[in-house]
Amino acid sequence: MQPIQTIDDFFTRSGAEVSLYYMGRRVSACSRDTFSRFERGQCAWPEPWQGQARFAAVFRLGDMPEPAIWFLALPLDEQGLLSPAQRDGFLNRLMETLGKNVAYVGQNAKDVDHLMKDNPLAFTPNVTFQAVLNALATQERGLPASQHFEPVEAYLTGQQTIDWQALGLQGIADFTARMDDSLANTLASRLATLPTSVVHSLCYCLEHRPLAASIVLALHEMGEKAASEGDVETLCACIRAVGSTCQPSVGDWYTSLLEDAHACGPDVLAAMAGRGWLLLEDAHRLPLFLSRLAEDERTNFSAVVRDLALIPRLRLPIMVALRDAPKGSAIQRRMAAMTSAASR
Repeated sequence: MQPIQTIDDFFTRSGAEVSLYYMGRRVSACSRDTFSRFERGQCAWPEPWQGQARFAAVFRLGDMPEPAIWFLALPLDEQGLLSPAQRDGFLNRLMETLGKNVAYVGQNAKDVDHLMKDNPLAFTPNVTFQAVLNALATQERGLPASQHFEPVEAYLTGQQTIDWQALGLQGIADFTARMDDSLANTLASRLATLPTSVVHSLCYCLEHRPLAASIVLALHEMGEKAASEGDVETLCACIRAVGSTCQPSVGDWYTSLLEDAHACGPDVLAAMAGRGWLLLEDAHRLPLFLSRLAEDERTNFSAVVRDLALIPRLRLPIMVALRDAPKGSAIQRRMAAMTSAASR
């Protein structure tokens, strides 16, 4: 029998029921095929975050009453490919803990959970990411939403007056995961009436999925109003919320923000880079983003560029934009500084 060489091999050989999710730039489903090819060095990680492939594996082995969850962050090389040494160390520990016969690992469920303790690859996602993951995984398995869902739905749709401070974050995540066009239209009509804290929590859950046009318009209007009032936190929350929605209207909004030097500070740039990177894959918008990033001395230009360049679909466009930057531009000055720092 061939040795287990990848985490995907372990799930296959153990007969595990497993669902994989990206947990870096956003929470979204990751296919087994993509994960398998990544582990074998056949493709770069599609959604890198801070030089890592962050993912969640929600799986059930044998007679486990409830699925186990692994949160793992695998290191990437400069091409966005897996640096396998730490992954291999994890697999060795896995086999030592569970034994060589992976067909019976379901009998060692406690050992499976124990593997995350003192594990250098393990990480703890923030509470919003955990809530969104739970909402997506529960929906995928055809299970009902959490007990927090119905109060949130009643409040957000205006069916019931509830103290918003009593709303659970998990309920908001469940609502956004299960939101259809009808709920989206209702939420869009009420968004401007909601307390700012509720809007922020909503935005941080909405950013993980594509949105209906009605919600995008409402978020755009709220973001513009926040910008006019100097409310940078709400503006950035709205920018983030629409980041997974590849509609022309979202791209146009991002462009208008980038063209306005007063509206485009480091927080706005960070929101676009962290959650709206899909909208940066544009021949006009990407060079404009890089120019604004380079012009603002408060930004860490090299760190942001390196992080974005690890995204496979942005790597070549970024290289071209940096190469074609006009002489004497802020981009060229930043690149010269990077080259100088690297040669020291």
